[in-house]
Amino acid sequence: MNKKLSVSLMCCDLMNVARDVKNLEDGGVDWFHLDMMDAHLVPNLTFGPDFVNGLRKISDTPFDIHMMIEDPEFIINSINLSSKDYVTLHVELQKDILYKNMALLKTKGVHVGLALNPETPVEAIEPYVDDIDLVLLMLVRPGFAGGKMIEGIMDKVKQMKTYLADMGKDNVLISTDGNITLERAKFMATQGADVFVGGTSAVFRKGMDIKKTVPDFYKFIAE
Repeated sequence: MNKKLSVSLMCCDLMNVARDVKNLEDGGVDWFHLDMMDAHLVPNLTFGPDFVNGLRKISDTPFDIHMMIEDPEFIINSINLSSKDYVTLHVELQKDILYKNMALLKTKGVHVGLALNPETPVEAIEPYVDDIDLVLLMLVRPGFAGGKMIEGIMDKVKQMKTYLADMGKDNVLISTDGNITLERAKFMATQGADVFVGGTSAVFRKGMDIKKTVPDFYKFIAE
């Protein structure tokens, strides 16, 4: 299984998004990671439907949408989704809300993911494991770019890999998000991570061109 780079557009130059998107696509990035927040589930507001739909008009790259939203039904129905996209909800949501929105995503024909906060155990996905394509492990407290990685949290990658294997779900992708440096990405690749959300620590590095940082990232996660 090829390792994938999902670039966090929350970390790009928001005054020059189209330029950065083109440069990232020229670099062959796999996905664009889009954080959608509601200032309730997490203390921040980021991209809304207008941004996502505007991006769709200029890019065919698959979207990796991380919804940090208490009840995302309205947002899901407001964005232009493709069958190539992944939409990830938080396992910490109320079960009825989670089941309802996972079912809605299925009707949209997209891939469904579940995100886990750092303190949430891997076993929390058990009720939903038959309906998901991806697990997103948060390595930092969600809500802001550039947060400090929780000490020891990278061990959770191997825990999740083992748990999925024991459940017979080796096909579920393991994604990682939060202050991922090149060295951390390389280590987590050996532990079973499949997808790496690249932000300020690896892709949008101060004083470096993304035309260089993207190929550097791929070198570190290559199998």
